[in-house]
Amino acid sequence: MQFQPIYYDGELLLPKIELHMTSCQSIGIITDVKRKQLLMDQLVDHSHFYLFQAQQAEYMRLTVEELITFLIKVTEKNERVASLMDYFALKEERKVKIKDLSPSKRMYVTLMRVFFAHQPTLVLEEPYFYLEEQDRRQLKRILEDLSKEKQILILTSNLEDAMISCDVIYRLNELGFHPLDIRDSEEDKQEVLEQDQANITIQKISTKRNDKVILFNPPEIDCIESIEGSILVHVGGENYACALTLTELEHRLLNFGFFRCHRSYIVNLQKVREIITWTKNSYSLRLNTDKDAVVPLSRSKLQELKALLNI
Repeated sequence: MQFQPIYYDGELLLPKIELHMTSCQSIGIITDVKRKQLLMDQLVDHSHFYLFQAQQAEYMRLTVEELITFLIKVTEKNERVASLMDYFALKEERKVKIKDLSPSKRMYVTLMRVFFAHQPTLVLEEPYFYLEEQDRRQLKRILEDLSKEKQILILTSNLEDAMISCDVIYRLNELGFHPLDIRDSEEDKQEVLEQDQANITIQKISTKRNDKVILFNPPEIDCIESIEGSILVHVGGENYACALTLTELEHRLLNFGFFRCHRSYIVNLQKVREIITWTKNSYSLRLNTDKDAVVPLSRSKLQELKALLNI
């Protein structure tokens, strides 16, 4: 899958992108609304891509069962309606008109179209954005099954939504197109840090943006992320470059309530609102910030975090 570069007023909005996609692997791209649309526009005329757009509507006057029956008929899918109602976990809603469903369930039913797509590649824009927890888990299961035969690309502005289903995640922004390190391994356990560093004198974390040096008090920081060797300090929905390494920052912030939750992330525990379990080996932390940020939690760090939080 290739995307051609796009410039606007001399600014590179979309670099040249080449994705090597295989079945049994879902790829996520985290980006903004404008760049998502530029990506979708380049795929719209390709017959081997099925595009699901976030605002896609459904036949509101049909019941759920009537819609599934219709989709089986028009796609000539060799499936029974009753079996699919069970598979989609929609038995209780089978006689309900789509217009009468909750917003989450209505979007989930609309997303069922991807199951009937004949194209080998599915491109989904914000598939999890409008879904509540139960519907998210059902869609995750279905996409995992589809990925055994199809290639799946998810375009989203939310890290958590990408982490739910994607094996490989990239970030596309004004800094370019970069892979995110979300891998988890027992080999990545960090060495135990000394807990008696009582006389920490560092009160500011130095960052840089647009040739300006910006200093932050540790409590202001939401989390810190490492991307391809670059360190980004996230504060109030914005990010700032930092010259220190993640390990150096981990030591400096230890007594300020920060925790190395993943090989590529340090999180301010005062900002953590929720521990999310997706599978027995997949976890993330939701932060209580303006943009409701989510960071990955390494499996090897889970018990250490629980001990720190007394849970």
